[in-house]
Amino acid sequence: MNVVDSSGWLEFFADGVNAEQFAQPLSELEQLIVPSISVFEVFRVVCRQRGEEQALQAAALMQHGRIVELSSSLALYAAKLSIELKLPMADSIILATARLHEATLWTQDNDFEGIDGVRYFPKR
Repeated sequence: MNVVDSSGWLEFFADGVNAEQFAQPLSELEQLIVPSISVFEVFRVVCRQRGEEQALQAAALMQHGRIVELSSSLALYAAKLSIELKLPMADSIILATARLHEATLWTQDNDFEGIDGVRYFPKR
């Protein structure tokens, strides 16, 4: 199972220098877990930068994976991870989602560097 965090989705959609790193997990739809907070973050950024139509298209593509909503048990687990690893709220929810689904987290967000279960690619 794979989770691509918001920075990976945005890099892929922008065809950035690290886009190729995220192509493989994003192409394996049956293995793709998508935290609902990632849909929020990606929609917000794409809408601000490219407009609502492009943001809706990005969100529609994300829906091809298995969307995981934020439940109270997931929120509690994320809060514990946030404290333990000193992660911001959205990052802790994304990591908690990955861990609960025994998924690898793919990212270029340096908040995740060195964390077990994370495939981190530095921004170039």
